[in-house]
Amino acid sequence: MGKLVYSMITSLDGYTSDRDGDFGWGRPDEESHRFVNEHGRSIGTYLYGRRMYDTMAYWETAHTVPGQEPFILEWARIWRAADKIVYSTTLREVAGERTRIERTFDPEAVRRLKAETDLDIAVAGPHLAAQAIRAGLVDEYHLFVGPAIVGGGTAFFPDDVRVDLKLLDERRFGNGMVHLRYGVRDVARG
Repeated sequence: MGKLVYSMITSLDGYTSDRDGDFGWGRPDEESHRFVNEHGRSIGTYLYGRRMYDTMAYWETAHTVPGQEPFILEWARIWRAADKIVYSTTLREVAGERTRIERTFDPEAVRRLKAETDLDIAVAGPHLAAQAIRAGLVDEYHLFVGPAIVGGGTAFFPDDVRVDLKLLDERRFGNGMVHLRYGVRDVARG
């Protein structure tokens, strides 16, 4: 059975992007990117909302950009090898052979997917992740905390859910980023 993992870069004050939609302050360096690559090898399927998919679709063709670093090319291979499910009511087509569109987020379908796979499933994008968190589907949280306070923007966590966690692992990187891995103890809604 696979785990559902919510994993994203976040600012120290808990935002995945600032008020202007910028997240350049969280760009990983080579060391942290290689760590993300290792984590990505355990992911068989990515669940994305429309905006997150639009951002990540770059990796479909990143390998064609001249001069890419080997760790960037490695991530592009890992990402293209995984399945992607994009939840959108407006998107008409997607890039990539391993990508499909679902019109609505169905918690029962995700539970079945978790039960039927040996690889983990990653949910990315705070709005879609909020639905998975509210449904009690997320098994682990992987926060890549960037060394920045951005003062507002898109929050990593929804406001209306409490989840009690246990720290499973942590790692510091030379660029000031910290990876925190938490497992779920309990979910309390409301």
